[in-house]
Amino acid sequence: MSGTGSREDGRGRLGAMVSGLAVAVGCVLFLGGFAWAAVVYQPYTIPTDSMSPTVSPGDRVLAERIDGADVRRGDVVVFTDQVWGATPMVKRVVGVGGDKVACCDREGRLTVNGTPVDEPYLDRGSAAAGGKASASPQDFSATVPRGQIFLLGDERATSLDSRVHLQDAGEGSVPLSAVQARVDAVAWPMDGMIGRPASFAALPGGVSAAGPLPLQLGAILVGVALILFGAVYGPVAARLGRRGTTTGAAR
Repeated sequence: MSGTGSREDGRGRLGAMVSGLAVAVGCVLFLGGFAWAAVVYQPYTIPTDSMSPTVSPGDRVLAERIDGADVRRGDVVVFTDQVWGATPMVKRVVGVGGDKVACCDREGRLTVNGTPVDEPYLDRGSAAAGGKASASPQDFSATVPRGQIFLLGDERATSLDSRVHLQDAGEGSVPLSAVQARVDAVAWPMDGMIGRPASFAALPGGVSAAGPLPLQLGAILVGVALILFGAVYGPVAARLGRRGTTTGAAR
């Protein structure tokens, strides 16, 4: 009987150890994921409909803090420029230094260095030119200076973007140093990640790599699962141990 009791006590201690370890690791992953996300990302609230339908007014987005050197075509960025009003704005990068950005070709598409770019994120029914859906209601052409970027809103009919500033120095472009962050996801409502447009991938420089948000969310979710497992497993293991000891004593 004493041997049975010792085995059951050992099982109870092992259960408590496993439970405590699961909770400890879960807490590290949970808090670490939150801390990592807080360092890398900053929340923003979208003020206008200039980026519809990608993001809408009032949406809460998570933007990864980046350096201007990390900007690629297709990125949705948060930037501040004195010429544009000195308030944070959200637009899409369609051209980088050295690019010639123009619109529209015969099929109503934006072109970068003569290459047509399909833009699936646009509501192509919101603008028309010559009876065809167009990437911009007005034609334009600009050459982007080195160290600058050319920015358009996804709601091309009403967005006040680089097209409005074509007569300014730099033909409507903004310095890379004005970029503060790249929008990676819509946090509220929970619309998920904002992907990198494949249409820009074939151009020199490609598109930017995905941000670390999925890894951070994964760490948080695994942490929650481990904490719940440890919280449940500990009492269950202890109860089974006591039951086994009682059964052994009865024998």
